[in-house]
Amino acid sequence: MSASFLDSNVLLYLFDEHSHRKFGIVEKLVDRALRTGNAVISFQVVQETLNVATRKLEVPLSSGEANRFLETTLLPLWKVNPSRELYRRSLEIQSHYQFSFYGSLIVGAALETGCGTLYTEDLEHGQVVGRLKILNPFLTDS
Repeated sequence: MSASFLDSNVLLYLFDEHSHRKFGIVEKLVDRALRTGNAVISFQVVQETLNVATRKLEVPLSSGEANRFLETTLLPLWKVNPSRELYRRSLEIQSHYQFSFYGSLIVGAALETGCGTLYTEDLEHGQVVGRLKILNPFLTDS
């Protein structure tokens, strides 16, 4: 079974008090990821998630809450750091698929780590890029 990549727009549903269904789906994905070690995130996902969680949520996380989330969830999943090759690949992905640059970085990071699935709301559900299948976890059973 190949690894999954979790985008920040999926992880942030862990803090959504209004969408119980989406919260439950993401909670299961993250719990499975932490138990099995079979999911990854990148530096970009860490940055985006912490930025939104501490600044843009209806009730932003306190510094202590953000640190706990960083230690218990983000750091164990974080496997991809910026590199020249990641930026080169992302530019190629952007040119070929017409994704945004940041979307291309997410796809590039997922491909770099050999993931078979990318869970995101930002890209077309069911699209395949190389060996990577893009899935919106709220449109499918995860």
